[in-house]
Amino acid sequence: MTLLFDSFWRAVVYCLHPRVIVLSILPLILMTGLSLGLGYLYWDLALDWVRAALEASTLISSVSGWLQSLGLAGLKAVLVPLVVIFTVTPLIVVVSLLLVALLMAPALTALVAEKRFPALERKNGGSLLVGLSWSLFSTVLALVALVVSIPLWLIPPLILILPPLIWGWLTYRVMAFDALAAHASAQERRELFKRHRLALLGIGVFCGYLGAAPSLIWASGALLAAAFVILVPLAVWIYTLVFALSSLWFAHYCLAALKALRAEQALASEAIKLDEVLETNDALALPLSHESDASKPGAP
Repeated sequence: MTLLFDSFWRAVVYCLHPRVIVLSILPLILMTGLSLGLGYLYWDLALDWVRAALEASTLISSVSGWLQSLGLAGLKAVLVPLVVIFTVTPLIVVVSLLLVALLMAPALTALVAEKRFPALERKNGGSLLVGLSWSLFSTVLALVALVVSIPLWLIPPLILILPPLIWGWLTYRVMAFDALAAHASAQERRELFKRHRLALLGIGVFCGYLGAAPSLIWASGALLAAAFVILVPLAVWIYTLVFALSSLWFAHYCLAALKALRAEQALASEAIKLDEVLETNDALALPLSHESDASKPGAP
């Protein structure tokens, strides 16, 4: 528990590091660049396509006629760009966050290793191919578990327990692997997963619940069109900070646990060597004692 809370508070403090703050702003920069680029290239085309689709819809035509009868025909002109914005923004956000996730996790783990564990040996037990296979396999298992558990969601308490538990398991599997990929060997990683499974799962579940906060802001932005432009970037930034906190927490915990494991193994190795030296000395001393007894007067 000491390691769990110590790594958490260190992760919170590291979130104030200038490098982390810059990385947290990166998705906003990417989102703005993608929005401006796609808008410059495809805005007029998207408006024409949406306008044609809306005019072809019987329901929209009826609603449009009703708005005209109320003197609100101008709302139809506003509806087209809003549909484009609400449709494209989630795709841009997802792409931005995926790019940042690929960049942030290794950078944050490197930051923790540089500041706290500069002498920790790198054994590179997780290559890029192994990491991708591990993440893909873990994701498939999590999705299967989610699908299988859907009938249980009808029981009111379980819908608040099962999905976060499954996503927490996936988070700990992926992030703990990433935190140990460069420094731990495959054997050390398996040993750490075995020893600290409950603590790592707890970190994953807690971070999963934290990840629900930006979703509430995102939903508010979708409901309040006037605040959409402000709330959605805010949700993206908070989500990035949650991701940074999760990565830093796993990095601090896993690297500290790895250091402790190696210190324990070093002590065990020294104890074995000492026992071997003592056994060797005892083996050498035994013949000498026999020779000493044989040289005494009266000895046969």
